Amino acid sequence: MGTTPGGTSPAGTTPEVERDAEFQEHEKILSPDFLSVAQITDLQAEDAGGVQEKLGTFLNFKNLQTCLKDAILLDYYASGFLWARGMDFSIIQYSKFMTLLDMLLHNLRTLHMSLEGNIKWLGEVMAEIGPTHSQKSEEWNIFDVKQANAIIDYLKISLFQHYKLYEFLFYSTREEIVIGTEQVIEVVKPAGHSFPDPLEEGMSFDIYTTFIERPPTLDTETKGLDQEQGPEESQPETDTSDMDPLVGFTIEDVKSLLGQVTNDILIGIQDMAGFHLQILLQ
Repeated sequence: MGTTPGGTSPAGTTPEVERDAEFQEHEKILSPDFLSVAQITDLQAEDAGGVQEKLGTFLNFKNLQTCLKDAILLDYYASGFLWARGMDFSIIQYSKFMTLLDMLLHNLRTLHMSLEGNIKWLGEVMAEIGPTHSQKSEEWNIFDVKQANAIIDYLKISLFQHYKLYEFLFYSTREEIVIGTEQVIEVVKPAGHSFPDPLEEGMSFDIYTTFIERPPTLDTETKGLDQEQGPEESQPETDTSDMDPLVGFTIEDVKSLLGQVTNDILIGIQDMAGFHLQILLQ
C-alpha cells in the first residue's frame, strides 16, 4: 500500500497552494472596488466640501442642481466617506467600506432586495471580511470587532432606517418640475417710429390727440381727401362763382313763387291765432 508523500494533500496539492486559493477566493469579496486607491488618497486630503465635489466628479454626477436622485446619492456616498474618515480607516478599509455602501444600494436598486434580504446579505459579507474565530483566516480580517459593530450601527441609521425612502427614490416615477421658462420680450422701437407706447407710459386718447399727436401736414390732408374722393368726384369743376342764381326764371315765375310762400306763411299764422283764441274763450 503506497503512502502519500509528506507535505502534500491526498489530491496532490500542497497546503501553500490551498492557502493561496482560499486567499484569492477571499479577495473576490466586495470586488471590484468602488473607488480606486488613487481616488481615496485624493479624497483624504479634502475637507467636507471638497470630498463632495470630487466624489461628484468621480461618480459622474452632472445634474446635481436639477436632479434630486443624483444629489441624494452623492450625499449618501459623501456622508459614508466622511464617517469612515472619523473611524481612521486604512486605505483598504476605506475601499471595502465604500464598496459595501455601493453594493447595498445595488441590491436595493437593481436586485429589488427587501430590507430583510439586504440585512441578511450584510451579515454574510461581514462574516467574511469581519473578525472570525478561525486562526488561519485571522490575517485576512479587514475590520476588527469594534469596527464591524460601528459599521453595522452606521448602516442602521444611514440606509436601513430610511429604506422605504430609498425604495421610493428608485422605484417611483416623479413629475418633472419646471424650474425655468422662456419668454419672448418685444423691445419698443425708436421714438420716430409709429409704435404704441408701453402700458406703463400710456395715456388717454384725448390727451394724446390734444397735446402730443402731431397735426397732419397739408400734403397729407390733400392726399387723404384725394383718396376718399372717387375718380368721378376728382374731375375738374366749372367755376360758378360769377353765375346769377335766377338765370332761367322770368319775373312771373318769381312773383308766383313768392306769392305761394307768402300764402303758406299767412295760413300758418291764422291757424295759430285761431288756436290761441279758442284757448282764451274756454
